[in-house]
Amino acid sequence: MSSGNSSGSGLSSERVTFRSVFAVREFRALWSAEGLSQVGDQLARVALAVLVFDRTDSALLTGLTYALTMAPAFLGGIFLSGIADRLPRREVMVMADLARAVLIAAVAIPGMPFPVLWVLVAAVSFCQAPFKAAQLALLPAILPGDKYVTGMAIRSITIQTAQMIGFAAGGVLINAINPYLGLALDAVTFLGSAAFVRFGVRQRPAARVATEGVKRESMLKSAAGGLRLIWGDTSLRTLLTLSWLSGFLIVYEGLAAPYTAEIGGGTIAIGLILASDPLGSAIGAFVFGRWVPVPTRTKVLGALGIASCVPVAVVLFHPGLVLSVALFALAGALGTAVMMQSTALFTRGVPDHSRAQASGLSQSGTATIQGLSPLLAGLVADRVGTANTVGAVGIIGLLIAIPAAIIWQRMLAGQADTVEQTGSA
Repeated sequence: MSSGNSSGSGLSSERVTFRSVFAVREFRALWSAEGLSQVGDQLARVALAVLVFDRTDSALLTGLTYALTMAPAFLGGIFLSGIADRLPRREVMVMADLARAVLIAAVAIPGMPFPVLWVLVAAVSFCQAPFKAAQLALLPAILPGDKYVTGMAIRSITIQTAQMIGFAAGGVLINAINPYLGLALDAVTFLGSAAFVRFGVRQRPAARVATEGVKRESMLKSAAGGLRLIWGDTSLRTLLTLSWLSGFLIVYEGLAAPYTAEIGGGTIAIGLILASDPLGSAIGAFVFGRWVPVPTRTKVLGALGIASCVPVAVVLFHPGLVLSVALFALAGALGTAVMMQSTALFTRGVPDHSRAQASGLSQSGTATIQGLSPLLAGLVADRVGTANTVGAVGIIGLLIAIPAAIIWQRMLAGQADTVEQTGSA
């Protein structure tokens, strides 16, 4: 891929609205499927936390179970994402949903031994990877041109809203019924998601079958080829850096409890800190997707990457609760804009026959960074304090974002020069 393919696609002047994106029937189906399964996933996480803690009275085992709802997706992203390039992507999504419905229904059986429960929960997370890879690879075909970035904005708003609704409603619902029924409801949401995809998305041939001259490879070779594709292209590498940076900066979510204790807040303050990022993310996705002109989005990507680090770095000055909430909301808004645009350009810049594999690797990297950075930051925070650690993450982010932004702006300037010379000739 040339660098022009990744950024030039974002420079059209056409105005794209949320309404025009929702007018696409296939997008509505994918959007409905994702929103439904997101709410179910958050409900299941609450149910599992309650179930395991009630049966074991162990915070360690509860934390382990919660981690298993997300961590195995990393390996799935590496080894299973390529399936969505080899098989029709609609079928991959449906099969992944049906598999997860069966697995989570088994988890909902009362009295399930914990070793079996953990294997089942990990398998559910593992199956998430091909679903996400197929979904991200399908979206550019369903939403051509600049509709894709607006579609990504809608997805971001939906995911953040679904997480808030799922966590908030999950606690009330699990208290009213019981964890096993909550898990059964999650299985139903997977069946509903599969139905939306099966009957709302049209059939397309497998990308590697439809692309001439592409040889079939093993999963390991496919993953290695995806890595070579990404790291061998400056544009893709820069976009991936900016995307992963957004995941790195949100360590304040994982450190919400100790951070709140350090600034003198209580339980309610922890909730406000946790809610600040998804709230800011939803607002940022709406503003960026609805009001920022299409030609501007690509041009300001590097600057947004730098700006997203600044609110986190300001935490070095130990702000109070109100200012902390405002800073984290602003960081979430800016970081979401960076994630949206960089992911959109990255996905469209990868050849279709490798799009699912590359998207899966990108998502796996994001999930790994989001999981490891709070853990490592927590180890540092025990020594130097939470606010100092969060602020230091912002400084490290600036050291990453500034060179990436410079590279990105040079690439855009080089493309402009090429276009001008071609026009003169």
